[in-house]
Amino acid sequence: MIPTLETERLLLRAPTPQDLPTYVAFFSDAQASSFYGGPLDAQGAWRVLALDFGHWALRGYGRWAIESRASGKMIGGCGLWWPEGLPRSELTWWLMPEGRGKGYATEASVAAIAFGYDVLGWDLVETHMNDDNLPARKLVERLGGKMIARETFPDGVTRNVYELPRTR
Repeated sequence: MIPTLETERLLLRAPTPQDLPTYVAFFSDAQASSFYGGPLDAQGAWRVLALDFGHWALRGYGRWAIESRASGKMIGGCGLWWPEGLPRSELTWWLMPEGRGKGYATEASVAAIAFGYDVLGWDLVETHMNDDNLPARKLVERLGGKMIARETFPDGVTRNVYELPRTR
């Protein structure tokens, strides 16, 4: 069972098959999805949706669909995940271009971080990103992230690893 988290403006809820058009729109946009494995065709976007749903069954946590409470529309994804092959878990998020610049990523991330510490009982919630992902770095700074390591990942990319503090 995937829990639903509520924030002031958002629902973080289980991804569903009805979310596929949002996944397709995001992952087919080369600029929007460039740090998330895109661009992808519709089949590739479906595989990401299936990964998001299946990760919960395999790990007991994962990425939620972010839904605007005002509109009822899915506007992105956020959560904690650790896909096979990565050396560590991380907070991750993505937003549709029209959802950016409104504080949604921060709001969703704060809820996901609290879930990691308070529900999962983790001692450390962290994230990592490509060096040129400036929007992600700015979000990590807003969240109070502190660099704790720099390491080369299995894909050959060297990334900073950030500790994310409890923010609520």
